[in-house]
Amino acid sequence: MDAVEEAGSGHPGTAMSLAPAAYLLFQRFLRHDPTDPTWSGRDRFVLSCGHSSLTLYIQLYLSGYPMTLEDLKSLRKWGSLTPGHPEHGHTAGVETTTGPLGQGIANAVGMAMAARRERGLFDPDTAPGESPFDHTIWAFVSDGDIEEGISHEASALAGHQKLGNLVVLYDDNHISIEDDTAIALSEDVQARYAAYGWDVHQVDWTVNGDYEENVGALAAALEASRAETERPSFIALRTIIGWPAPNKKNTGKIHGSALGAEEVAAAKKVMGLDPEVSFDVPEDVLEHARQVVDRGRALHAEWDKKYRAWREAHGQRAAEFDRISARRLPAGWTSALPEFEAGKDIATRAASGQILAALAPVLPELWGGSADLAESNNTTMKGEPSFIPEEFQTKEFPGHRYGRTLHFGVREHAMGAICNGIALHGGTRPYGGTFLIFSDYMRPAVRLAALMKLPVTFVWTHDSIGLGEDGPTHQPVEHLWALRAIPGLDVVRPADANETVVAWRTILEHTDRPAGLALTRQKLPTYDRGDGLASAEGVAKGGYVLVDAANGRPEVILIATGSEVEPALEARATLEAEGTPTRVVSMPCLEWFDAQEDAYKQQVLPPSVTARVSVEAGVGFGWRGYIGDAGESVSLEHFGASADYKTLFQQFGITAERVVAAAHASLIKAGVHGAGRGETTGN
Repeated sequence: MDAVEEAGSGHPGTAMSLAPAAYLLFQRFLRHDPTDPTWSGRDRFVLSCGHSSLTLYIQLYLSGYPMTLEDLKSLRKWGSLTPGHPEHGHTAGVETTTGPLGQGIANAVGMAMAARRERGLFDPDTAPGESPFDHTIWAFVSDGDIEEGISHEASALAGHQKLGNLVVLYDDNHISIEDDTAIALSEDVQARYAAYGWDVHQVDWTVNGDYEENVGALAAALEASRAETERPSFIALRTIIGWPAPNKKNTGKIHGSALGAEEVAAAKKVMGLDPEVSFDVPEDVLEHARQVVDRGRALHAEWDKKYRAWREAHGQRAAEFDRISARRLPAGWTSALPEFEAGKDIATRAASGQILAALAPVLPELWGGSADLAESNNTTMKGEPSFIPEEFQTKEFPGHRYGRTLHFGVREHAMGAICNGIALHGGTRPYGGTFLIFSDYMRPAVRLAALMKLPVTFVWTHDSIGLGEDGPTHQPVEHLWALRAIPGLDVVRPADANETVVAWRTILEHTDRPAGLALTRQKLPTYDRGDGLASAEGVAKGGYVLVDAANGRPEVILIATGSEVEPALEARATLEAEGTPTRVVSMPCLEWFDAQEDAYKQQVLPPSVTARVSVEAGVGFGWRGYIGDAGESVSLEHFGASADYKTLFQQFGITAERVVAAAHASLIKAGVHGAGRGETTGN
């Protein structure tokens, strides 16, 4: 109450009613060491209801993490360790950034999957509960979390995967911002989770008609849930939000705003506290709470014995664990990457699939799958078993609980957030695939991956109208620039198979950010790099001169991405034949290009050459910054249509002829001598 009053804003109600549950978990059940917040053997705690950040911050303070009472007084203030919602990497003890509801529960599912995969990689044969890789993922969720659709996607998959290392506590307080949840929520949430295949418990602190914080009953439920190893567990804890504030408890008013001085004083009187004193933490209370440090250090020491024994018995696995934990790639790993023969047509999605298959033996940490589009996304590593309880394996996808190929089902949003959870857990590196159009379903999770700087790879295939007959519902138009607008996300659109190789290599070399690979359905030519074309190594810099003007002094520059490099090259041939020196720049990743030194960028895009054309089968929204005022965009400023891809490119003017016309128009606008009169560039 005092922290929210001091801040002038915040969410006191849930933090008040969940305080006993959070204290019980941190003191008695959570395996953690406040003196070593990144201990790899720790349990993970996810506060999915991130608006109730004080639920976590107060336990971190009481437990002896690097947080002070002054930090609590600085809630939601500039530079504090206590931002409005918990932020991963900002505050020690915060496992994930939460706030957008539903994301946290999906992160927790990902963490539970990662823990099982990690055990399978490093210690598959040890008896259950005896491995240093055995631990529990705990999550607190709210009504808002279970209402969000992502919670259904993630929870259904968790039940199917039989994630017995996952325990979710649901704060069933019947209140949200719009007051009583009866206005919008009437389903039987416990029956829903039972239908998913979860182990379901109920603890009702209102059962006797009065309010009794029966921590004994909750402790029994937590104990039973931790003991259940074949199913994820769900505990519905009936609370009264804001208890014991006498006038605002059990109302929407206490959910997201300060109580006010009078109500704070009244609540303190109910609890037998001095209403005149704020942030009162008696020494004996703090000393008692911080005995959890001794408990944590003892658990850590006990774990260390198992861990050392495992390392001594499995030296090679231990070395691999150290490497992967540090996000280091193995020596010589790039030698496994394929090289594609020039002259053969291959879709970049197919090239990506071959790259993944080649990397499987040398990068055991790399694993993933798709949202029911494995064959289309080419995300299945050849010969690798599926990650699935044995009873659910199929003829097409045999596997086991420690497998490698992930099957998310038609659950794109959960896939993104689960991949985030896998990356947050550590020990492995995930990728997830779907069509580029359905990145819309994933966007909140993709944004959070960027915010948290997680090395997640999103494989997005069918990247343009080039997917053809499925029509405008499946043809991305605005998506590339919408994704480029997310700070910290690398959007990579390679032009051929060998560009795809360098794209994957560069993505994997970056361990501090997510990337999205935009790949074609249609086949593209594999360019002969010895035929006047530069090496695909230039992809690592985001943009490079693929082929220069014949005289080395271009009058116009064609900047293209992905499949549109082909018409750009055809247009260059025409322009050169006309006597116009023309450079083609392949620009697979604007983010990587923008990160280069100015001298390199000027070398690729000389400021003196102002006649420029961007070529990309999508909206031209952001290209102005690269082509300048005299530039022209060959783009698609409307939705697509259903037809074969060659017809679509022809009908919508994504052609060499239109690129030539756009070049003529740009040359005239740039005032290039002898450019002549322009032609319509149409759309």
